[in-house]
Amino acid sequence: QVQLIESGGGLVQAGGSLRLSCVASGRRFISYSVGWFRQAPGKEREFVASINWSGGVDYVPDSMKGRFTISRDNAKNTVYLQINSLTPEDTAVYFCAASSSVVQRVRFGSGIEYWGNGTLVTVSS
Repeated sequence: QVQLIESGGGLVQAGGSLRLSCVASGRRFISYSVGWFRQAPGKEREFVASINWSGGVDYVPDSMKGRFTISRDNAKNTVYLQINSLTPEDTAVYFCAASSSVVQRVRFGSGIEYWGNGTLVTVSS
C-alpha cells in the first residue's frame, strides 16, 4: 500500500514560482513511476510530467517544457514539481500518482495504482 500526500500549493502572483511536493509512505514507492496531473475548474484532468523509479528518466510534454521540472528524492520518498513563470492558466488542483507503468505511458493513466488528494495552486493576475 502506498499513500501519497501533496503539499506546496497556495496563492501566488503571476510570474512567481512554486515547488510542489508529493510525499509517499510505503516501502514499495521506490518501484513506481510517478506522475503529476492537474485539474482546473470545469476542465478535465491534464497530465503535467512523470518520472521513473530512479529519477533518471522523466517525461514532460512539449507544452510544459521550460516551466515545469520534475525530480525525485527516493531517500525522502518524495517527488517534486517545480513550476516557474506561473500564469493564471496554471490555476488548478495538482495531483501526484504512482504508476507501475513505464514513465512514458503515465501520461495516458497507464498503470496508476495510487492517487494523492491534491494541492490547490491559485495564480492571481
